[in-house]
Amino acid sequence: MKRLFRWSLLGTLIAIVVFGTVLAVPPLQENLFQLSLLELRNDVEIVADRVFGGANRPEGWTGETDVTSESATLAGLYLDNELLADEIFGMRLRPRDWIGATTNNAEIVARNIRHDLELSADAFIGEDLRPEEWIGGPLLYRCSRSLMNTVYILDSEFDIRPNIPESVLDYCVVLEQEVEGNLIGQALQTPQLAESEVPQLILAVRGDLERLADEALGVNNRPIGWIDNVDVDSPTLAADINTDLEALTDIVLAPGQRPGGWIADAVQTTAIETYLNLRFNLELLTDIALDGTRPNGWQGDNQLQRCEPLLQSLVFLAQTSIGFSLENFETQGREYCAEVRTSVNNFIENPPPPPVNDLGTPIVVEETPDARYIAESEYAFAYMDVAATQYMGIMPGSTQFRAWYRNFNDSTMMFVSGADFALFVDRRWTSLSEEAFRTLPTLEGIRPLTYCNAGWCNGPGPTPTPTGSGPILQIITGSTPAPDPQNFAITPDAIFNDKILVTWNHIRINYLLQRPEVGAAQVSLEICQEPSQIVCEPVAVVFDTLTGQAVPVVSQFGGLNVFELPYGYSTNFILEGQTYVSTDVWLNDPTLLGG
Repeated sequence: MKRLFRWSLLGTLIAIVVFGTVLAVPPLQENLFQLSLLELRNDVEIVADRVFGGANRPEGWTGETDVTSESATLAGLYLDNELLADEIFGMRLRPRDWIGATTNNAEIVARNIRHDLELSADAFIGEDLRPEEWIGGPLLYRCSRSLMNTVYILDSEFDIRPNIPESVLDYCVVLEQEVEGNLIGQALQTPQLAESEVPQLILAVRGDLERLADEALGVNNRPIGWIDNVDVDSPTLAADINTDLEALTDIVLAPGQRPGGWIADAVQTTAIETYLNLRFNLELLTDIALDGTRPNGWQGDNQLQRCEPLLQSLVFLAQTSIGFSLENFETQGREYCAEVRTSVNNFIENPPPPPVNDLGTPIVVEETPDARYIAESEYAFAYMDVAATQYMGIMPGSTQFRAWYRNFNDSTMMFVSGADFALFVDRRWTSLSEEAFRTLPTLEGIRPLTYCNAGWCNGPGPTPTPTGSGPILQIITGSTPAPDPQNFAITPDAIFNDKILVTWNHIRINYLLQRPEVGAAQVSLEICQEPSQIVCEPVAVVFDTLTGQAVPVVSQFGGLNVFELPYGYSTNFILEGQTYVSTDVWLNDPTLLGG
């Protein structure tokens, strides 16, 4: 079934290539996704040079590079990556973590190809060894499919993203720890288990551990030093269970030997995490010791808790947000988790289509507007763009609107719409509460259409500058209070008091997309301790002192925020990292460079 699913999706990709419309080829890529496809093609060819020798390629190799036809490029990358794998691993043989074609979502297809290519490079070139010309992708794409999809669903459904720098050792391990220990708790207002239930569940682990010991060692036979703590109110109950479980594992397997997937640090800061880890380790050991069976009276009756905690969390996220269900799973024993893992990942990557009527037309479900996001203007300045450069006029007091999106980081700009307008305004000059504002989804990946047919619109134009006296000045100083500097998370005084000020040559710039036609580039930024740029940290926020707003984050690349900044030397931006801050930056204009 899994193989049929894979090849049916490949058929879909090929059909798109054969019957789709090919656009005119521009000289360069048009967006970051197309850039990532070119980088992926670069690395596929690097591996192919080593596998097949020089410029030699096998029959069927596409070498597709026309990124303006993204579907053709993806299909070519997939086919060529599979030809590489046939040569490296053997015809139709793949590593256990290989993903392949599982969806027709273009970004996920590219992500999965990158993941699989890294497996091929590990096998043929050497684990974590890459040639100098290798470009690579985000480290996330070297993690497991379940972890990648957990990060994906946290982002797409809950607007929550990890904050782990790629410079950490064991990136995927540290990322999973953050996801399990922090991010999933943020996403799920109600946890997987009620805190009040956990002490009794931990005590049930003790009972099942004793049942396993009876089966493995004989009734009343226990290792030397067995603690046997059964007091549900004991503060050391979980730690004592873990000690006894480790002692039993040393006997059932061998001293220090543990099965794959074993959680070494089972006792965590939260009781829920600790319980899930203890239950998983106990079930894993029992599968080995009793060949998948369970003793009479076994209390661990939830099969999902026999799966790794990350998979349990992924299932719960999918159930909560996109309607995944375990009702039809009848598999028992060791195959259960494998089936759940495949199904929930396929479901996330291929969500069900919207319902249709008898004519095949999608049924649009009208949502009742959330009252939290209905608010009124308090004479807010309105703009066509989030950077507040295209002024449209003053939205009259008591004008009602619905808020849809907020800007990134600590910006107070938001996208709103009313009966005859869709514009950007500053939350502080509306009745919308800050609490409701913070729950709005961000603008990442969204470019809303703005317009204004209201009678008060008179732009676009520059924001009026109050000089002398008059109605504009009265509005700004009266009905519209001056912005409170404390509302801005980034001000020079606040930054310079607790962060180290550095200059533009401490900024490491990664040029991702050149846009000479608008005099700007999309870049990821790091701010470094020294001009040699060795010890660096991500630039989390870029603040524009001219507009009084944070520069929008275009996307993320390699775990870093991507900003669009103008070419040349600029002194109106404040670039902030965790430790360092700079008040100037210099971007090279490619049209002025020689060569």
